[in-house]
Amino acid sequence: MDKQRILVVDDEEGILEVCSDTLARLSNVEVVVEQSSPKALELLSSDDFALLITDIRMPEIDGLELLRLARKRDANLTILMMTAFPTAGTAVESMKLGAADYISKPFMPEELLAAVAQLLEGRSVKQERSVLQRQVDRPYAFDEIIGSSVSMQSVFETIRRTSEIDADVLITGETGVGKELVARSIHKRSKRAERRFVALDCGAIPDNLMESELFGHERGAFTGADRQNLGLLEFADGGTFFLDEIGELQPAFQAKLLRALQEREIRRVGGRRQIPINVRILAATQRDLPAEIRAGNFRADLYYRINVASVVVPPLRERGDDITTIATHYISRFAREMDKDEPEVSADLLEVLQRYPWPGNVRELGNVIKRTLAMSSGSTLTADDLPDEVVARAGDPADGDDGGFLAARSHRMASFEREYLVSLLQLCKGDVSEAARRARLPRGTLYRFLKKHGVQPGDFRS
Repeated sequence: MDKQRILVVDDEEGILEVCSDTLARLSNVEVVVEQSSPKALELLSSDDFALLITDIRMPEIDGLELLRLARKRDANLTILMMTAFPTAGTAVESMKLGAADYISKPFMPEELLAAVAQLLEGRSVKQERSVLQRQVDRPYAFDEIIGSSVSMQSVFETIRRTSEIDADVLITGETGVGKELVARSIHKRSKRAERRFVALDCGAIPDNLMESELFGHERGAFTGADRQNLGLLEFADGGTFFLDEIGELQPAFQAKLLRALQEREIRRVGGRRQIPINVRILAATQRDLPAEIRAGNFRADLYYRINVASVVVPPLRERGDDITTIATHYISRFAREMDKDEPEVSADLLEVLQRYPWPGNVRELGNVIKRTLAMSSGSTLTADDLPDEVVARAGDPADGDDGGFLAARSHRMASFEREYLVSLLQLCKGDVSEAARRARLPRGTLYRFLKKHGVQPGDFRS
């Protein structure tokens, strides 16, 4: 087994010597010491460590900032804080930022050994649990998230790592990619799994109601407040609170939210008492928050507060064969819900789904499949069953190219279809029933083709 590496950071050379000599008594451990916190940060960026032990008061980069930056680089890193000036405030702040434990200087060697041994053992248990969890995961699904592409496997691994810590997480991605599913997966795998998961869509609540919604209000706080009301943050105490589309919050309220997250305390509207809350914050947005910060629309300090760890969910168009996997999953699911026999799926339908850009991502794909299945009556789903706008846009060439073989074939097929329909209606003198019989198509399907190509039966009636 590889040695577990420990990095000890303190500006006092004597403390480094004590830590090095003490930790050398542990088996299968390699100790690295560093007086300079900027150099320690470089080491954390380039090397792998099982444990970081750092003093809080240091020149240049202090221990709390080092903790925050280290956590951002490796959300799975275990961190033990040291200080000669212990206060409740620094202890609480350390734990909020993700420190696993806290030790006061001066300490006895046995205290340090006991703390480090316990942290390393806990880390090993977490790693074993992670390996076992990966062995039972379905190859194409992760909790409620479907996908086997390389990009989604990276997302699943990030979910595993962030689930093992209690830090706040920012989830980013386009609309419809499944950011809430990611948040629920993190909660489900965390130590808070048995407590509540409470979600709030920040874009769906009017600005004048946001404070009351999150923090609650006392009776008589405003007109219509005829009773005390718990806020969602207080309701989520002990569990996970999910702020969906946090980028939609107005700057004035962002300051109030930041204070609540920093202090982990809220005060109800119209109240005077500060109420402690113990919640993990998961936030999501489709906005480019660094750009919003530059534009003055989002607070930088709130961004850093929620972005301790991050998950980036890729758009569906960049997930390759996941489109087919998700589509077939939805077909099976919606067929059961509609009490229909599960249909076969044609190659041409899957080809159209692969070529369509999916601006609404997984949510749009689910809606398209549900609509297609509801409107179809055959035993096989084909491209003709898909909504016209999906088929049409799937055949459009991308900017800067001619679309290649598939686009050329789509164009030729469209030309053939229109020519066939015109010839058929001419032969049948505009009689749609006769035309459908000759074409061996249901009348509804024929009408759909006529509408698609702008062919009017009345133009062929004498």
